[in-house]
Amino acid sequence: MQKNTPLNLLGGLSPAEFMKRHWQKKPLLIRQAIPGMKPLIDRTSLLEMLESEEVESRQIVRNGEKWTLKKGPLKRKSLPSLKRPDWTVLVQGVDLHNDAVHALLQQFRFVPDARLDDLMISFATDGGGVGPHFDSYDVFLLQAHGQRKWRIGRQKKFELQEGVPLKILKDFKPEAEYLLNPGDMLYLPPGYAHDGIAVGECMTYSIGFKAPRSAQLASELLMGLSEEMSEENSDRSGSSLDVIYQDPKQTAAVRDAAIPAALQKFALQAVTKALKNPQILNCLLGEALTEPKPNVWFDPPHPDDLGQWAWPCTVHLDRRTKMLFDPKHIFVNGESFRASGRDAKLLQKLANEKALSAKESSFLSAPAVELMQAWWEEGWWHSKP
Repeated sequence: MQKNTPLNLLGGLSPAEFMKRHWQKKPLLIRQAIPGMKPLIDRTSLLEMLESEEVESRQIVRNGEKWTLKKGPLKRKSLPSLKRPDWTVLVQGVDLHNDAVHALLQQFRFVPDARLDDLMISFATDGGGVGPHFDSYDVFLLQAHGQRKWRIGRQKKFELQEGVPLKILKDFKPEAEYLLNPGDMLYLPPGYAHDGIAVGECMTYSIGFKAPRSAQLASELLMGLSEEMSEENSDRSGSSLDVIYQDPKQTAAVRDAAIPAALQKFALQAVTKALKNPQILNCLLGEALTEPKPNVWFDPPHPDDLGQWAWPCTVHLDRRTKMLFDPKHIFVNGESFRASGRDAKLLQKLANEKALSAKESSFLSAPAVELMQAWWEEGWWHSKP
């Protein structure tokens, strides 16, 4: 994929043109983004995924003005009849469980991996949907099977309906309406209200992106920073980096519940000092962005196969592995590692291309090979002929 090469996926726009004109700015309807599109996973297999503890899923049923929501795992037999209209199931992160779906998601890597999240599949019977709503992130809505009618509009009022288990807009005013057929795709920037209704049985693939909220991200980073400092202090054999608060000039107090100004200043200095090293924050950010979701598990080699470790070999990242990098670090599945020189270049290549040839892997240093073996034993990558 080249930044300036027109893509059928983007309606003839190059990735550079799309990002400049539409990303986080305005919608784009793309007819036949994927010509001859067929579902990458059939209905039976998709509905069977609802029973798995490893899959995040939801069932939504509309009965007139009443909505009901059930969260998975869900028994296949508990679902409404396929002949019953107005119900849908949402299966999150299908790319983690299916190679073909994972490969489709890779076509959207004109957006940085740090922002690319997952591919959700929505299966619906006639009339099924989740009501008019908006997302806080960008989304591509790719029709895989059947038809879905989309109504979209810029929303000024974001008040939600009360007493409903879904975040459905109270006052939705659509500005445009589109009927999507298999292969058609609709891009919507954050905050653009939309309502998708199945026309007959249908499947829609939603390619979603990470959009961290500042408060949540700050909380995660500060928590990680606290753990980092605690570990660093404990490694110093009794000599701590912590400075104990002292107040030799404190005057006598009589039933004084006011917080001393000196203590407030001490607290500010403690936080400021902790945030002073940007490399620590960069590390924590990389770890947070690659942390697997709670329902993700890896498949390590069978104990009998551990003795078959051989190097060099081809390396293919497991589809569930998240791998990013910055100029000084490699981040894999919530962990960070220092890397430089040839090792850094090869591991960055692995992050970008998801694979290394046996010849390329042979150039890794001995410490890097030990690291690769540890990752292999965790099931983070596999060797293929």
